[in-house]
Amino acid sequence: MTADGTPLTQEERDAIHARYRAERDKRLRPDGNDQYLQPTGRFAGLLDDPWCEPAQRPAVEEELDVVIIGAGFGGLATGARLVQAGVTDLRLVDSAGGVGGTWYWNRYPGAMCDTAAMVYLPLLEETGYLPSMKYTSAPEIHAHAERIAETFGLSDRALFSTRVTDLRWDESAHRWIVTTDHGDELRARFVAMGTGPLNRPKLPGIPGIDEFAGHTFHTSRWDYDYTGGGPDGAPMDALSERRVGIIGTGATAVQCIPVLARDAGELFVFQRTPSSIDVRANRPLDADEFDLGPGWQRDWLVNFATLQTGQFAEVDLVQDGWTDIAQRIRDRVVAEVAAGNDFTPELIASAFADSDDEKMEQIRSRVDSIVSDPQTAEALKPWYRQLCKRPCFHDEYLDAYNRPNVHLVDTDGQGVERIDTTGVWVAGDHYELDCLIFASGFEVGTEYSRRAGYETVGRNGVTLTERWSGGMQSLHGIHVHGFPNLFVVGMAQGANLISNVTHNLVESATTIALVVRHALEVGAEEVEVTPDAEREWVRGIEQNPTAFTGNAECTPGYYNNEGRPLGREMLLNVAGYPGGPVAFFSYIDTWRRSGEYAGLEFR
Repeated sequence: MTADGTPLTQEERDAIHARYRAERDKRLRPDGNDQYLQPTGRFAGLLDDPWCEPAQRPAVEEELDVVIIGAGFGGLATGARLVQAGVTDLRLVDSAGGVGGTWYWNRYPGAMCDTAAMVYLPLLEETGYLPSMKYTSAPEIHAHAERIAETFGLSDRALFSTRVTDLRWDESAHRWIVTTDHGDELRARFVAMGTGPLNRPKLPGIPGIDEFAGHTFHTSRWDYDYTGGGPDGAPMDALSERRVGIIGTGATAVQCIPVLARDAGELFVFQRTPSSIDVRANRPLDADEFDLGPGWQRDWLVNFATLQTGQFAEVDLVQDGWTDIAQRIRDRVVAEVAAGNDFTPELIASAFADSDDEKMEQIRSRVDSIVSDPQTAEALKPWYRQLCKRPCFHDEYLDAYNRPNVHLVDTDGQGVERIDTTGVWVAGDHYELDCLIFASGFEVGTEYSRRAGYETVGRNGVTLTERWSGGMQSLHGIHVHGFPNLFVVGMAQGANLISNVTHNLVESATTIALVVRHALEVGAEEVEVTPDAEREWVRGIEQNPTAFTGNAECTPGYYNNEGRPLGREMLLNVAGYPGGPVAFFSYIDTWRRSGEYAGLEFR
């Protein structure tokens, strides 16, 4: 539909797609992920913890059943499921000063979940908690992580402010040796790696980034000592007379820019690619409006995943932007089939394209209805398919650009030209700043050891980096041949449900806990996927190139390998189960319930 509600003509659709391709082409870069920098030199402190002073403690040397690396929702869910399975001889290790993972680090103003809390927050039923809002704020999410830890006694079993420096398989002892920067040596029968996809901040590779003499920080290490205020939303009064710049307009920036706009003397937003901004419509939640009987959260999770992936459900429990676009596509397919057309992959592709065109026209029209300056409004319009980048939902972001102190500096897809001692250059113009904030996100798509911050050495001295040099190899995205008793808590080669990351993590955790319990019950010293089972699983993954990665009408981003061709290696690193998330969740549940654990050897 166009802005006035009339159907799009084919000529209008062709023009939209031509614009998509043109906008994509101007943003393509030959360096892909290499355009980003690791925090080193003056930025090395970005890896430090601003929220906690590490306590001094003696080194720990002990034998354990399980070590869990990472205390975010992946590690917490794994610990909780292990405790539920009767496995309590475990340790969590995390470089942060407490639990929470992404939600420990991300305390920037305005931070909240962008997937509905009823499905995003894990283990709600197990902890007896109902979120206060449909989309909860970062402090509430962090508090829920602490609630999980308290419920299952995980904090008492954790080593915080502790970085793993090496993870090595001891063949003779059938143990993993975990060493840390505190001199700890943990000898574990099993290790679960829950380091997560969003834990290591990255910086834009802009010339002169080291030269800026003003104040700088990354959004994941927000400096309230400099800005004033706090994660609870208190005014950042120290910015009232300052010229603040922010580089990045992705999901994080969309949430913190409205608060910066409120508090900064002047705010300069440097934009390479605008985000898609749909309605959030956040509201308080009341337990009386829901039927929350036993198993309620699993019902909500399945309902959300079903609708979000275009399948049928009698009711939409979540009712958000994720399910909206999926239902549009589904309903169009139904209408086409009812009209006598064959149900084919081509029909599905056509339904997706038509529905997406209409949805994105509505999103672009929404910009015009909110942003008063026509030139600014035009620059804020996203010209790509909605799922090429992570969709954003916000009710204050666009309105922030109506403030006289807020300046959108659109770089027409080219990014910031360079940085000098006093500010930022874009297309030959200089913007003098007191403070420069990097909303450049986390490392995604780089090799596992770089994102984890340590190397994993398996049987015969083979590292995980070497084993995955041609792409991830696994069974279910969890088990890796040559790395017995090691489990990966993640999304890739599993459900890969990007709209609700925590659903993936809880399912992985459930699988890991049951496999560990079974191994302990049968007295197995080693659990390992067979080469044949791993090969067969990977062969299936290869048959599932994602619908959006590498799309000729997708603007570059971490969802699509920064617009670079999708080779076999990257496909294996990002793709999921060929049948889709709902099919995977059903499959893995049946696999677990059988008690046979097909594809694994217990020795």
